[in-house]
Formats: sequence, structure tokens, C-alpha cells
Amino acid sequence: MKKNTTKIPLEEVQQGLYAKRKKIYPRIILGYFSRLKVLSGLILLGMYYGIPWLQWNGHQAVLFDLPARKFYIFGMTFWPQDFIYLTFLLILAAMILFFFTALAGRLWCGFACPQTIWTDAFLWMERLIEGDRPKQIKLDNEPKSFRKFRIKTTKHALWIIFALFTGYTFVGYFSPIHELTDSILNWQLSGWETFWVLFYSLATYAFAGRLREQVCTYMCPYARFQSAMFDNNTMIIAYDEKRGESRGSRKKNQDNYKDQGLGDCIDCSICVQVCPTGIDIRDGLQYQCISCSACIDACDEVMDKMAYPRGLIRYTTENKLKGKNTSILRPRLFVYAGILIALFIGTIYSISIRSLVELDVIRDRQSLYLKTDAGMIENIYSLRVMNLDNKDHAYNLTITGIEGLALVQKIDIKTKSGEISTVPLRLTVAQNKVQKRTTTIHFTLTAKDNSELTITEEARFLGPLRLR
Repeated sequence: MKKNTTKIPLEEVQQGLYAKRKKIYPRIILGYFSRLKVLSGLILLGMYYGIPWLQWNGHQAVLFDLPARKFYIFGMTFWPQDFIYLTFLLILAAMILFFFTALAGRLWCGFACPQTIWTDAFLWMERLIEGDRPKQIKLDNEPKSFRKFRIKTTKHALWIIFALFTGYTFVGYFSPIHELTDSILNWQLSGWETFWVLFYSLATYAFAGRLREQVCTYMCPYARFQSAMFDNNTMIIAYDEKRGESRGSRKKNQDNYKDQGLGDCIDCSICVQVCPTGIDIRDGLQYQCISCSACIDACDEVMDKMAYPRGLIRYTTENKLKGKNTSILRPRLFVYAGILIALFIGTIYSISIRSLVELDVIRDRQSLYLKTDAGMIENIYSLRVMNLDNKDHAYNLTITGIEGLALVQKIDIKTKSGEISTVPLRLTVAQNKVQKRTTTIHFTLTAKDNSELTITEEARFLGPLRLR
């Protein structure tokens, strides 16, 4: 038997391994979900660009002051020791993502993801300069000319300005934005500030302006593991194949199209044209779908023109498409909701009872105790006092646990905001008052100007072993 020795051209092999990106020209569509998406984008972008300019108690409302190790968030000041709350916040965000994904698919991706929001902003600027979808395609297919160069240069210049403003705002969350603005205007920006402004600007320009859907398709891990949170009762955007097939064009007022074996889909492909990732929702659920709902608005508009019922493409579930019963409220959602509520309440409660002063009591490890010539028992300690408040404080110290326990010398405890003070002290008590080898005592620290700012820590007072 003769073997087939036909060689496949190297170009064809390379083409099979790598498909060159085809630029997507999303068609603009107006509808309920598109308006909701625009509103979401305006709110989120407004918050991002506006919050650094808000003032609260004399300083920036949200400022992560890394050199001073202070993190201001709407009147609350957090320190590096409070990073546990960041852990709670990240877990809370993850549970919110799990909950809403199990409930209604990739709502985050379609309406709140920064990649989606900034890509929409860049698309808006592109349409402003180059025109709508047909004009953009025509312009890209035109031969090189001064007009084409001028339009493209204007678009990229606008993108770069917007990206630089985005990077500048990002750094404004870490350096006071008023000082940052003055530094830029006076050409006195520091090296690190310059680096991060340019880095974040470049990332914004690259991801939202150039890569766009490739970030969602190839770089975002969420697109890969989202299916683990889906089940047959998850709300998804889906094409009703039973109603839509077979596809085919027809006249607007043609009533006998079903007799010809046609469904409601007129195969206009507008649902594909409006998709920002370039998929065909009629091919079924795909990981590239970001649930932006543009295809729903597009299809509903076509159905209205054809006088057909809306909902050929709609939010539904796999079970409902198959004619089975659908249960939106199911055990998985209750588990997610329960964990979410518990985490939220726990985080809020933990922050509300957070003390603005921390106290560590450290016994001297060099000696268990000292016995003075006067027959007194003495223990040596070091107090580490951390002031987590926004202002300096002086503190009163009281020690309880043993009758007659007293300080050998007078101490003065003052701690500046955000600093740690170490105070050595000696405690003494009559030997006959020490009834046990180890006695628990309590150190209570109270701010002189605020009696509510107090903390109590326990320690051990050691004495001689008593033989019975």
C-alpha cells in the first residue's frame, strides 16, 4: 500500500497554530440593557475620577498614604496592622462574585468590570472620531492618505490623553492629588510617581484601546473557571433555538414563513455585529460571552420591526430552554448568601469595635523576679504602646490584680499618631501580698483626653515559690 507523502505547506501549519486577530467593530445599539450599561459606566467612572478630590476631616477622603503607613477611607484610618480587614474585604468580594455568577452569570463582566468600562469609554472615543461601524470599516480598508493619518492620529492622541488622566488619577489615590497636581504643573514629579503614572496609563491604553476583547478571552482567568459556578438554573443570555430555527430572510409582512420551515430568526447577524467579543450567541453558551446583553437589545429591536414577540435572545436558564422547571432560589444560592451575610456582619462588627490604641506587655526575660532589701518583690516589664488614632495622645496607666501593687518610679506615656512608644517600668509589692507563684495582673491604658480610648492587657507577676 502506497503511503501518502504529500507535504503540508509550512504557512498552513503556522496558520493552524495561530490565528491572527481580526479587529472587531461593535455596532452601537440602544435599548434597555445598553442604557443600563451606560449608566453603570458613568457611575463607576465618575466614582473613580471623582473620589480622590473629595475631602473628609481635612484630608483626602480615600488616600493610601504608603510613606506614612496610613490608609484613609471616608473618615476611618487604617494601619498596616489592620491588613486583616483587607483579607476580609477580598473574601467578601469573592463571595459577592460567586453569588451573582451563580444567580445570573457574568453580570460583573458585562456591567462592572474595569476592562469592560474602560473599553466602552475607548470605543465611544473611537466612534466620536471615526464614526459608526460602517465608517470605521471603510476607513480601515482605505489606502493610506493624509485624511486617514489625521483621523487615526487624532483618535490615538485622545486615547493617550485619557489614559494619562487615568494613570494620574490612579496615583492620586496614593499621593495627595492636590500635591500631585502641583508637582505635575511645576515639573517636580518624583521618580516613582512618574513611573506609576506612565505604567498605569500604558496599561489602560493597551488593554482598553488595543487588546480589548483579547483581555477577556485570553488573559482573564474568570472566563475559564466561571463554568464551575454555573448550573442549569443559572440565568444566562441564550438564543431560543426551538423558536428561531431554521434561520432565513423573509419580507417584513410575510405571515406564512413558518409554513416554509423558517423560525423567527431572520439571520440578520446584528446580534453578532453588536457583540464586543465577536461571538455568535446563536452557537450556544461560550466562555467569551461577557453577558453585556447587547445582543438582547439588538434582537429585540429586530423583533419589533418584524412584529414578532421579543425574547428570541433573552435572559433565561438551560432548564427553561429545555422546557423543564426552573428554580432560581436553590441551595447553592442560600449557602453563598449565608456566608456573604456572615462575612459582611463580621467585618462591620470587627471594624466597629476596633481599638485605636494597642498595648503589648512584655516581661523581662533576664530574671523571674527580684527581692529587694526591704522585703519587696519586684518584676520588670516593657510596655509597647501603639497610637492608631489621627492625633497624639497622653495616657494614664492603672495596674490591678494584687493589693498594694505599685510602680517603682513615675512614668509618662505619650505617643504620637501612628507611632509606637516603648516604656520600661518596674512593679513592686510586699512579699506577703504575693500568695501564688504566678499571679495574673491587668494593665489598663486610658487616654487622658478621651476616656473611651482605653485598652486592657493581662500579664503575669512572678513571686517566690511558697512551700506548704
